[in-house]
Amino acid sequence: MTEAASTGPATRDAPWPVAEMSEKIAAWVDRLGQVWIEGEVTQWQVRGGHVYGKLRDLQQDATVSFTVWRSVAQRLTSEFSAGDRVVALVKPNFWVKGGSLTVQVFDISHVGIGELLERLERLRRQLQSEGLFGLDRKRRLPFLPGRIGLITGRDSDAEKDVIRNATLRWPGVQFKIHYAAVQGDRAAAEVTAGIEALDRDPEVDVIVVARGGGDFQNLLPFSDERVLRAAAAAQTPIVSAIGHEADRPLLDEVADLRASTPTDAAKRVVPDVGEELAGLDQARARLSGRVAQLLTHETDRIAQLRGRPVLAAPERLVDERAEELVRWIARGAELADRAVEDRARALAEARGRLTALSPRATLERGYAIAQVLDASGTAGAVLRDPAGAPDGAAIRLSLAAGVLGAVSTGEATQSR
Repeated sequence: MTEAASTGPATRDAPWPVAEMSEKIAAWVDRLGQVWIEGEVTQWQVRGGHVYGKLRDLQQDATVSFTVWRSVAQRLTSEFSAGDRVVALVKPNFWVKGGSLTVQVFDISHVGIGELLERLERLRRQLQSEGLFGLDRKRRLPFLPGRIGLITGRDSDAEKDVIRNATLRWPGVQFKIHYAAVQGDRAAAEVTAGIEALDRDPEVDVIVVARGGGDFQNLLPFSDERVLRAAAAAQTPIVSAIGHEADRPLLDEVADLRASTPTDAAKRVVPDVGEELAGLDQARARLSGRVAQLLTHETDRIAQLRGRPVLAAPERLVDERAEELVRWIARGAELADRAVEDRARALAEARGRLTALSPRATLERGYAIAQVLDASGTAGAVLRDPAGAPDGAAIRLSLAAGVLGAVSTGEATQSR
């Protein structure tokens, strides 16, 4: 290919090579730069941290492939999947070798309903991280509230359903109603004000927020952060009765109890007087039966006790114990007599040994104990040597039958 042919227009005689045409297309596309586009995600695949997918036009039959490189994908704060409506900042790229057009995504976010869902999901994660959805903070509803606070639309079916069903179940139930817009721009502020006002009322025991269902956008006020914060801060138990199953508002998660419909809320908040009376009758019947059974059992026990021999002839027990007592008395007397005899015998033996060892026994055999008296007449030591009694010394002689005074002559006789 000559240079003239590559710079001039393509003709039958001077056609462009495929590569040249592809390069020119790539150059034209590259000059487009970055653009914002809107479409529906039809394919979203993650491989190796990169995202490969397809984006389809919302009105016409047109689809383009896109790539989100890992560095961009890591900065995304939302999750995407097929069916999401998005707006993306892209740069078109024409692949010369393959002859295909792709776009490189630099930023992507939800739009429309998807954007709302994204905001709600972020709020859900935030409140959940703060513990506002935790079961441990859910408060039990009172068994029979004295007064029910009701937040609902004026003359709404939800108001009629709650009041009618609650009154049928318990005719004496009382309500304090706070009317508020339940959709639109004013709804969130008015519902929040209603929760705060009823929570301040000491007569209100439980607060019911009721609405008879609706589409997703009409229910958005019940996912408003102001409403959720007020419900979480309330000291009075909150019942959410929005009546929508497909897209549950976040108030269902924060409230202490979620009711599927306003009618269900009335049944959950107020007990059925008929059921309670029937329960009382059943409890009374069970109590009476139990008491009768207990009395019958105790009567049978008393009859069995009275039929025992010990109670049929109670004197028999006394007689048996009397005979046993006589035997023990006789045995005790016998043992006491024996002990006295043993102690008397031992005493006599001890007296005999004492007498045999006593000096008196020696005196009774004719001996005497001699003691010298001093000037005051006091007896001194026992004389064992005649030298201890000089001539004229007064002597005291102790005999078996008494005491005898004597005077020493001073003469000593040799004892043989």
